[in-house]
Amino acid sequence: MDLSLFFAGTAGSVPTARRGLPALLLRRGADRILFDCGEGTQRQLLRSAGLADLTDVFITHFHADHWLGLPGMLKTFDLRAREKPLTIYGPPGLRPLMNSMKHVWGGCGYEIRLVELPPDAMVERDEYVIEPFAVNHRGAAYGYAITEDDRLGRFDAELAQRLGVMPGPDFGRLQRGETINGVRPEQVIGETRPGRKLVISGDTGPSEELIEIAHRADLLVHEATFTQDEAARAKETQHSTAAQAARAAVEAEVRLLALVHLSTRYGGREIRDEARAIFPDVVVPRDFDAIEVPFPERGAPVLVRWDPSRPLPPQAAAEVAATEPGI
Repeated sequence: MDLSLFFAGTAGSVPTARRGLPALLLRRGADRILFDCGEGTQRQLLRSAGLADLTDVFITHFHADHWLGLPGMLKTFDLRAREKPLTIYGPPGLRPLMNSMKHVWGGCGYEIRLVELPPDAMVERDEYVIEPFAVNHRGAAYGYAITEDDRLGRFDAELAQRLGVMPGPDFGRLQRGETINGVRPEQVIGETRPGRKLVISGDTGPSEELIEIAHRADLLVHEATFTQDEAARAKETQHSTAAQAARAAVEAEVRLLALVHLSTRYGGREIRDEARAIFPDVVVPRDFDAIEVPFPERGAPVLVRWDPSRPLPPQAAAEVAATEPGI
């Protein structure tokens, strides 16, 4: 099962010519889950990965740079005759906020479900869960942990045959826990293998809860709005410096740290260098980059840089052709 995180917007509170407002797209199998939806997110997606029929939207908090792109996107889905319901999750306060904006997108021909999550909630999906957790920011603010179920251990087909189990239906029954011809599952199936874990911090100052939640995550996406030169400003606004994010990665023992939500003060290199002095496995994604997360036994997460010369994915290419016809 492929798993990746696409960076549709990596700026802080103000967009730049190179970075859009916060938006991350989780892609797992057929699932397309958007975390935050800053102003302009739908155009960012149209220019890159395509504006897929999202499975769900999760909002970290209610500062405008993290959700103001939602009304336009909801209306676009309606104009494209979406039929499947769309569920939007967020901290308490989501429902009154979104209800107050209904006059902006008008009536929709599909159902929009609003779910306010308590911090100990668990949104269950097929073979994985999404869990909100409180972070250190102004107002109700969440990070999110995406955790896959543990997987069955490796099945040793050669050993099973040597023990007298023939390939075919008996292999499946054995892997489902049945004893076949006196052969027990534990004789031919290795130890349970962990699934993958991704943690998204949202906006936050240093947070002990985040460190605990992110323990041994494959990928931690952490805000790094400032460098240490602006530590006082970071504390005042309840944001993090690159060094603080790196120290969180060290304590949590994560495999890869990705830094986002950069202030307009920085191009990215300053943030990266400050963090790498503390934690070496750091990347600073640009808009339209992605991080692919393989199963742990198949290697470490890897940053895939966006190549503007590459052909667009089929859906994105079709959307561009439909919305920007030649003249």
